[in-house]
Amino acid sequence: MIVDYLRTSYIFVIPPILGFLVLTFLCLLSILRGPRRSTNILFAGMCLLGALINLDVALVSILSDKTLALKLDRMIYVFFVFSPPIYIQFVHAFLRLKSRRWLEMGAYLMSLAFLFFVFSDLFISGFHEYAFGTIASAGPVFHLFSVLSFFTVFYCLFVLFSAMKATQDNQWKNRIKYILGGMGTSAFLIALNILPVMGFNIYPMGNFSFIPGIFLAFGVLKYDLLDIGVLIRKGTAYFILTAVLTLIYVTIIALFNALFWEAGQKHPLILPVFLALLMILLFDPIRVKVQAFIDRLFFRGRYDYNQLLKDISGEMSSLMKFDQIKNLLLESIDAALHVTNAGLFIYDDKQNRFQIFTNRDMAAAEQCDGIINRTDPGIAYLETHRGPLNRSVIERQSRRYSYIKPILELFDKLHAVLLVPLISKDRLIGFIGLGQKKSGQLFVQEDMELLSTIANQSVTAIDNAKMYEALEKMNLELEQKVEQRTADLRQALEEKDRTQKQLIQSESLAAIGQLVAGTAHELNNPLAGASSLVQTSVESIRQWDVEEKVRRDVEEDLLFSLKELRRAGAIVKSLLGLSRQTQTYVEPVRINAALDDALRVLDNQYRHLQVSVDKEYDDGLPDVQGNFANIGQVFINIIKNAVQALPEGKGKVTLKTRYDKGSDHVIVEIEDTGSGISETKLKDVFKPFYTTKEVGQGTGLGLYISHEIVKRHGGAIHVQSELGRGTVFTIELPCHRRES
Repeated sequence: MIVDYLRTSYIFVIPPILGFLVLTFLCLLSILRGPRRSTNILFAGMCLLGALINLDVALVSILSDKTLALKLDRMIYVFFVFSPPIYIQFVHAFLRLKSRRWLEMGAYLMSLAFLFFVFSDLFISGFHEYAFGTIASAGPVFHLFSVLSFFTVFYCLFVLFSAMKATQDNQWKNRIKYILGGMGTSAFLIALNILPVMGFNIYPMGNFSFIPGIFLAFGVLKYDLLDIGVLIRKGTAYFILTAVLTLIYVTIIALFNALFWEAGQKHPLILPVFLALLMILLFDPIRVKVQAFIDRLFFRGRYDYNQLLKDISGEMSSLMKFDQIKNLLLESIDAALHVTNAGLFIYDDKQNRFQIFTNRDMAAAEQCDGIINRTDPGIAYLETHRGPLNRSVIERQSRRYSYIKPILELFDKLHAVLLVPLISKDRLIGFIGLGQKKSGQLFVQEDMELLSTIANQSVTAIDNAKMYEALEKMNLELEQKVEQRTADLRQALEEKDRTQKQLIQSESLAAIGQLVAGTAHELNNPLAGASSLVQTSVESIRQWDVEEKVRRDVEEDLLFSLKELRRAGAIVKSLLGLSRQTQTYVEPVRINAALDDALRVLDNQYRHLQVSVDKEYDDGLPDVQGNFANIGQVFINIIKNAVQALPEGKGKVTLKTRYDKGSDHVIVEIEDTGSGISETKLKDVFKPFYTTKEVGQGTGLGLYISHEIVKRHGGAIHVQSELGRGTVFTIELPCHRRES
């Protein structure tokens, strides 16, 4: 018999068979599903050599023909002697170490040297028989091969461990961790097979290489260590599905033969037809269960994918504000993936740049706020790629494609490891930038699918929010325009009312002025005659020879009458002078100087009072074309009124000047902190003979005369007052003369 079933203990054969199956699975996975790169080819070679040595251990123990077993053992070592250089080359390629090619070449030369001794007793001299089975017996050259193997294993483990400690990239660190824990440990266990080959009665630990092999397979599937991609999900699912259906098939045949052997001999078609129908019925339910199992085992994170999407979709559909959508998006991603930083970049068409939004301190990304625009090569690639970009994948591609480097620069600017585009109507409107996971784990396929789905939902929500906000802005602008037009209409009506009042007031003042001028002319001669007569009477009385007291009393009465007649004459004279004023003499008037002259004229009136005068002059005022004396008279009248309005001679008078470029007017404001004027009296202050002072304290002509002078200069005078707070007179004089 070729196979000795009775002598072999199947318990000891099961581990190497499992190791053979696991490593073969990894080898096929890398070759059939992975890209044709040196790393994947070397990885497949390592797995193949590991699978062969496990198969060798199992077959040597099972085969009863030792001559055949020895030939088979030596044939397998023809390939296995190249495991040290292949292992070294794989580690160098994986870590991108290009400066140690000499070590690889040295290992290959040594393996070629061992190849000459493989079929001789110097390498494998025979077999050792142990309780756990049969294993090859080492020759002298095999001991040298053992030294090379142990050196290779320890060297590779050291290099991988050093690289894992040195890197700061969690994604790269995790990749090294799985290679170190899976491939490194498997190689170490297989290397320990040398001990029983050398004669030590120790169970070959390489038989347990399937355990770290499973760990490595988990890493390959979950973290896509070899860039095998999403297709491995279906491949793995159908691999397990085939195994399950095969097991069911074999079990049913065994049971049928054991229970219904005679019936099967008479009706040979019953079993095949039954099994075919059964496979058809079981295929889809088992496929769904197997796919769900694979997803849970390898591709699911620590969150409920469907529930999270359901929650986000439900909440996002009810949001109409961009800020709300932005906050929900970033908070949901952070809660699900626990990343170090997360940023939402939205393109601003007006500013031609991407604006960043983040729900936490993301200083590194905020530094690039405004400097990333649509012309960036990384942005162009992201828009073309249309799917999530993983930094580690881009880094590996950059060794083959030069155009990838600008994309890495974009990752560096953002301090991100994952970019998820937001595509609306075939146009990139933004993207999501994510940092590493806080746990140090990698982004798995489910993370990519989750982020892509969230991104698509966010695009719809953002578009709706933009339209809603645009409509809201349009409504607000329309309301503002309506309010503005209403305000303009109200202002126009008020201006019309004010103009009508000013017109009425001007016509009233003009009529009163004409009346006053005529009356003054009529009064001038009688007053002059009366004054002359009184003066003559005074001189005559002084000649009387009467009692001194009587003469003095009469003289005092006549002198008082003469004084009042002269006062009346002065008033009439001023009115006549105003009515005859023609402003024939025009000169450049410096308004600030005219105000200072007015203050000097009035100095004796407020010097002994507790009055402060503040001057806020605009030194850059242009000159006004007018009559210096007349304008000065206006300032004297108004400042004098301001000082007299201060209660108990205490308070402040403020003089302000400024230039209104739009109207080409010089503006003068004279403000006091006096008792103020009531609103009912304010409309009459410019009428002649109207005064708010006590009887005998004023003539009521100062403001009237000031109004007329300003009007003759083509200007305007306004007054604002508030009882208890004071009064402000505003005088507007054009810089270029306009005759009234």
